[in-house]
Amino acid sequence: MGRVTTRRRAHHLTGEDTVARPETLVVEEPLEIRLNGTPITVTMRTPGSDVELAQGFLLTEGVIGHRDDVLTVRYCRGADETGANTYNVLDVTLAPTVPMPDIDVRRNFYTTSSCGVCGKASLEAVQLSSRHCPGDDPSTVPAGTLSAMPDQLRRAQKVFASTGGLHGAALFTTDGTLLVVREDIGRHNAVDKVIGWATEQDRVPLTGTVLLVSGRASFELTQKAVMAGIPVLAAVSAPSSLAVDLASQSGLTLVAFLRGDSMNVYTRPDRVTR
Repeated sequence: MGRVTTRRRAHHLTGEDTVARPETLVVEEPLEIRLNGTPITVTMRTPGSDVELAQGFLLTEGVIGHRDDVLTVRYCRGADETGANTYNVLDVTLAPTVPMPDIDVRRNFYTTSSCGVCGKASLEAVQLSSRHCPGDDPSTVPAGTLSAMPDQLRRAQKVFASTGGLHGAALFTTDGTLLVVREDIGRHNAVDKVIGWATEQDRVPLTGTVLLVSGRASFELTQKAVMAGIPVLAAVSAPSSLAVDLASQSGLTLVAFLRGDSMNVYTRPDRVTR
């Protein structure tokens, strides 16, 4: 299995002084995901939790809805020219009752297909494919509970502490209990790993939970929360306009600029109690 971190030499400059020293960097490697033997996507990711990543990706793209929709997930043998296993190719076998997605598998599902089309089409694509509706979730979360979550996420980001180069995603219950934290060089991969963990635990739809991300709230991350039935998405940075539109239409509570006791609640503010 590939390492999460590696060492590279760098010249550190401070004022007039220059020191050559090794630095710890996060590893970035491609992961090819195959579906019933057919390649469907390649993502640049930090090795680790690859099975969760694959299942989270398939769930948030509407290919599967539950853990039982997946028969097996395995690394492919002989992934390089020498026949050695690189652990960079995963093949997911769907259950017999689950159809292959009716799309061009050379494209990257909504992530790619939404590029270059209008926002309305992107919103409709998610609404038509989502099996779980966060708008029906009656859960609420105290503002003080939300305010404590970023510090919990940062303390749990062990690799970020040594590299400073990873995004983090965490899943909490609405009473503030931390369920899982995952890190990755790609913010969407970190979220897929979290949702893949929940898929493995047969917890989807993720009612009564909060998804916290260490960066901004993009359309893509909002889409993933909606597809998993998560009622609250919180981000320490800014949201995009399309993310707010999707959250509004889906009944998702979108919180951004979550810093200390300050936050912006863009949609469904009734879920955030004082």
